[in-house]
Amino acid sequence: MTNGPILSDCYCAALRTAARRSTAIYDEALVPVGINIAQFALMRKIARAGAPSLTELAAIADLDRSTIGRNVRVLERMGLVEIATGADQREATVTLAAAGHDTLRRALPLWQGAQDRIETALGGVSIDALRTLLGAL
Repeated sequence: MTNGPILSDCYCAALRTAARRSTAIYDEALVPVGINIAQFALMRKIARAGAPSLTELAAIADLDRSTIGRNVRVLERMGLVEIATGADQREATVTLAAAGHDTLRRALPLWQGAQDRIETALGGVSIDALRTLLGAL
């Protein structure tokens, strides 16, 4: 039984619909800086980690190494990150380029605006409950 356009008997379907809608809010907010929410999130992880290897970054992002490699190469082509050989010659490390730091700095208030928009739509108590529920997965 459904309860409105977003709800479904299938929790996965309802979560995926909500994820698409929230992604669209963030992506729209980030248009002025030329990145999407996935790129923003990955750049924040890189910034926080300093100079992680691709394997470390994959673990931090909870993604497989090949996906991280592809996503980092897109950011590299955009001039936002730099990839270098790590101490272990078999492993590459990634750091934010100067343009990446600048993009992240300009993106933060836009991201915060999207956060605020979602919080306003759901309400503070609902946001706390959402974080708790999603953290349980």
